[in-house]
Amino acid sequence: MGEISKIDYQPLIDDIKDLIQQKQYQVLKKMNSETINLYWEIGEEIYRQQQEKGWGKSIVNILSKELQNAFPGANGYSSANLWRMRNFYLTYKDSEKLAPLVREISWSNNIVIMEKCKNDLEKEFYIQMAIRYGWTKRVLTNFVETQTYEKYLLNQSNFELTLPKERRAQAKLAIKDEYTFDFAELSPEYSEHELEMQLVNNIRAFLIEMGGDFTFVGNQYHLTVGTKDLYIDLLLFHRRLRSLVAIELKIGEFEAEYAGKMQLYLTVLDEQVKLPEENPSIGIIICKSKDKTYVEYALKQTNVPIGVATYSLSKSLPDDLKHLLPEPDEIARRLKIFEE
Repeated sequence: MGEISKIDYQPLIDDIKDLIQQKQYQVLKKMNSETINLYWEIGEEIYRQQQEKGWGKSIVNILSKELQNAFPGANGYSSANLWRMRNFYLTYKDSEKLAPLVREISWSNNIVIMEKCKNDLEKEFYIQMAIRYGWTKRVLTNFVETQTYEKYLLNQSNFELTLPKERRAQAKLAIKDEYTFDFAELSPEYSEHELEMQLVNNIRAFLIEMGGDFTFVGNQYHLTVGTKDLYIDLLLFHRRLRSLVAIELKIGEFEAEYAGKMQLYLTVLDEQVKLPEENPSIGIIICKSKDKTYVEYALKQTNVPIGVATYSLSKSLPDDLKHLLPEPDEIARRLKIFEE
């Protein structure tokens, strides 16, 4: 037999590498699940013994010292962490839906969700997101602190009608109901051009605010249609969606004609700019304010994916928007998209 060339054996090498990586992932996933199971059982035992014997929190301090002596070098048995295990068990012991899901995310992510989220629906949202998109603790914390759950529920788009099922959840996450542009140094009577220039000058902060999966393509992106010149305020690319994202900035209230103009931009982008392997383009219209009912009507007959958002100069969700969050039954229905 002659010498084996690399072109002959490379497929075998690639297959074995894939197999090893798959098994490593399965092992890590099983180890994580067993760790969460252990912490659950420790929390359950601490709670049970407290109930039976009337012990207070001091027993956790004693247990911590004993465990650290018995298992030197083992992490996770501090008093604070043991108390979290007890609270972890109490938080999910009566939830048939969430109890299995918490086994699928890391302990550090569980702590963030358990300590920062107010109700089961909010917890479910972040658990499902961490499972689906592999969020690290830092990424998860950022999403919780910037109120992604609330903004996801409030966001307005026609994605249910214009995007295939497998892309809807990620697209909805890519568009918030409100963006915070508090890094922009704007004059009191700023123009749309000035806002655009501030975003471009602070592009790193802008992309972080947009969600982390965007890359910058250009501003005042030029398109030609016949004898007409079109200019898109900002053109981004979303890596997970594999889509161009056109952004139009408006310093006033949303108007229906903005959706018509965006539809034209997206049609031209898909025909002239989009690569064959990329998905259809998405539009985001960011205004200073909007009437939610008016937006719903404006997007109803639009056959390209468009979202309408607002921007503010503060990080918290305005109090006058909090009452607009859907009822619990509607929230539960919307979260089902992440189970598909």
